[in-house]
Amino acid sequence: MRSSMECAMAASLTVVSAAALAGGIPTAVLEEVTVTGKLDRLTGSSVAANQGVVTHEQLDLRPVLRTGELMEAVPGLIVTQHSGDGKANQYFLRGFNLDHGTDLATSVNGVPVNMPTHGHGQGYTDINFVIPELVESIAYRKGTYYAETGNFSAAGAVDMRYRSKLEAPLFVMEGGTDDYYRGLLAASPQVGPGILLTALDYAHTDGPWELEENFRKLNGFVRYSQPLAAGQFSISAQGYDGDWRSTDQIPQRAVDAGQLGRFGNIDPTDAGSSHRYGISVDWGGVVGGGQMTALLYAVDYELNLFSNFTYCVDPVNGDQFEQLDDRRVHGGEVAWRDSFEALSRLQTLTVGVQVRSDDIGNVGLYRTIRGERFETIREDSVRQVSYAAYASVETRWSDVVHTTVGLRGDYFDFDVDANRLENSGTASDSIVSPKFALVLGPWSETEFFVDVGKGFHSNDARATTIRVDPNDGVTPVARADPLVDALGADLGVRTAIIPNLQLSASLWSLELDSELLFVGDAGTTEASRGSERYGVEIAAIWNPVHWLIIDGDLAWSQARFTDDDPAGNRIPGAIEDVASLGVAVDHPSGWFGGLRFRYFGEAPLIEDDSVRSEPTTLVNLEAGYRIGKSWRLSAALYNVFDSTDNDITYFYESQLANESAPVEDIHFHPVEPRTVRVTLRTSF
Repeated sequence: MRSSMECAMAASLTVVSAAALAGGIPTAVLEEVTVTGKLDRLTGSSVAANQGVVTHEQLDLRPVLRTGELMEAVPGLIVTQHSGDGKANQYFLRGFNLDHGTDLATSVNGVPVNMPTHGHGQGYTDINFVIPELVESIAYRKGTYYAETGNFSAAGAVDMRYRSKLEAPLFVMEGGTDDYYRGLLAASPQVGPGILLTALDYAHTDGPWELEENFRKLNGFVRYSQPLAAGQFSISAQGYDGDWRSTDQIPQRAVDAGQLGRFGNIDPTDAGSSHRYGISVDWGGVVGGGQMTALLYAVDYELNLFSNFTYCVDPVNGDQFEQLDDRRVHGGEVAWRDSFEALSRLQTLTVGVQVRSDDIGNVGLYRTIRGERFETIREDSVRQVSYAAYASVETRWSDVVHTTVGLRGDYFDFDVDANRLENSGTASDSIVSPKFALVLGPWSETEFFVDVGKGFHSNDARATTIRVDPNDGVTPVARADPLVDALGADLGVRTAIIPNLQLSASLWSLELDSELLFVGDAGTTEASRGSERYGVEIAAIWNPVHWLIIDGDLAWSQARFTDDDPAGNRIPGAIEDVASLGVAVDHPSGWFGGLRFRYFGEAPLIEDDSVRSEPTTLVNLEAGYRIGKSWRLSAALYNVFDSTDNDITYFYESQLANESAPVEDIHFHPVEPRTVRVTLRTSF
């Protein structure tokens, strides 16, 4: 019998077919090839060196301060925060400051998380509704080479999957510094012919901020699954509510002058609240000799966010603004996969269709004073509908040569009803995205990959119909293209020639026809110039003994605007270096734990590279002991060395109350100081 650590190590090398890794494919169709026993076998089934699956055994041994940090299990992905914890995290990957999720397609149980035409940022990705203990796996892939992934997936795609059942009912209690406490109760009893998975999760924290955050969130999840019609059926319901007070980024000059502490704030009335309620139905089974999956989902979502990034440019009313997003999302996906022989070669065909409708009742931007509206900048109702069809064919030309050729087509409709009639209108656009992958090997436990493909992201629907600046109603504004091309390429290698060690490396490039950049005074993103990126990624995972895993990854990238401009060609916020190192222990004596080192380097903050951010280094540690078969007690220490680095850094104009004009300055949000949390977990 293998230990849980060995299982985690084997599963970490699980290769999932291109179809199964799609952000909307239910688990039932996953065709996994798992390396068993040791780490010295390759499967020959990946289409790129930079895709993989992280299992719950590994996730359980990662010290995680925020739910969003689960996604840092993806090599090279950095997750930070620049405001209250109830707000979506900030993501960095492959030379992108992805803001809150643009160009990183994220899904949970196949249901998309990214929100297009969002009140705060295009592709907004808030995973506060995820319950970490329920996560079975995180599947990831990077690049534009997969027919099943579409909007927002240019940099990568991540799909979190929940477990179908628990080994036993679970009760978790946590407590820590900054008035942090959390309780979780979960169970999965047999009910009739199926399993009823239920979980209720409540958490609170004030954070280290001078303004107590008072972040409260309540999560609930219910899923019933059972065999049905030669397959597996499930219906799930999820609910999340959160509210908080925000400490947003603050100006460096105020801290240097002693006006503010590092954990201080300018506007104590900044705050937010959000909810996400969802229901989904999925089925996977055998149809027509192949594997079919079907998914339907509906989501009720709202965010109400009060922010003030420039403070007192308006010395009378201040600069606080409210961003509102209230929508209903409906969608579905059907995929079918089958293998057959043609041209005396084994072929695997995958076809699928996807549809999504976002009915946004109100996506608004308002000027406020202490949370009270006094001016409407824009207030829109938007209906955005997308349709997609895709197909891919994998051909095994020999035991060591196979190709995957894919084609995807997307069509988008936008209908904007704006408070200014001249900004109302309709728009539509379509895009066809070819994909190609060549895999050579394995030879001596080594595989080589060549990938090229086209992807895209959508722009905010409001930008496709705009005519005048909503701030003054007069200044002409150019419309943005609805869909933006992305062209990517990868050269990769993966080897397990050294026993118990797997190494992978890739050289990649990505070109975008238009970049999305953060705008400080509007608190949102807008389309900018075209860009190009290239970089190198190296990852390793080592299992020297059955109870120990050591993993590490390095990533370097260069990002530039491609269009000439006197302002310069650097892309603000594009991090150039990322590194991480992790140790996970699950010893037979009962001791377990994890150590994580995380580094992300400098980035230009302005196009001419005259202002740059400082690098950030963090070390987190968790250790615990299993008491019998039912109890676990652990303690975590976050930011072990009490680093004073920053989670996020911007450069833009702002004006303090004692200043007569706006001043260009660095604005930052610090990493949280050394934090302690204790967890008691029992199964019964």
